[in-house]
Amino acid sequence: MKIGLYFGSFNPIHIGHLVIASHVVDNTDVQQVWFVVSPQNPLKKAASLLNEYHRLHLVRLAVDDNQNFRVNDTEFKLPKPSYTVDTVTYLKEKYPQHQFSIILGSDSMQNLHKWKNFQQLTTTNRLIVYTRPDFEATPIPSIDMVLLEAPLLEISATEIRKLIKEGKSARYLVPDKVLTEIEQNGYYK
Repeated sequence: MKIGLYFGSFNPIHIGHLVIASHVVDNTDVQQVWFVVSPQNPLKKAASLLNEYHRLHLVRLAVDDNQNFRVNDTEFKLPKPSYTVDTVTYLKEKYPQHQFSIILGSDSMQNLHKWKNFQQLTTTNRLIVYTRPDFEATPIPSIDMVLLEAPLLEISATEIRKLIKEGKSARYLVPDKVLTEIEQNGYYK
């Protein structure tokens, strides 16, 4: 099976993430998107993250009714912080029957040179790059890359956390099940 790996902190997962994943399934040869929840992204401050197991649970709630989506907790079993190259290597060894692609935004492409072993990562894996506002995506001849014009919603997890902290509604920005869980547990207050 052809799998798209969608890495992220998902702090919290929101409708924008789901729209992109759905668009990848509908417009590439990817048959399933695995949401790889990162307990600790080396490029983000750990203090700003909701507990990793709570974020994992929220992602499960968000995707449980979609047969094209799966949640993957591999990075919970690997040393922290998580590095994409290590996770992909692990997944390829564990699931040799699958072909993996890495899904990322054109904004992340700007930082790719900062990723651990980025040259190994880009020479051994296909990248599916969706465009983000203000971040041009152009093909790089040495990289197996698919450029995708995905529908983008002006939604950010940072803004969602801010709304919740201020007691404002995040309805329609996150799936209903996710919002209920956030509210019942007082996350991001």
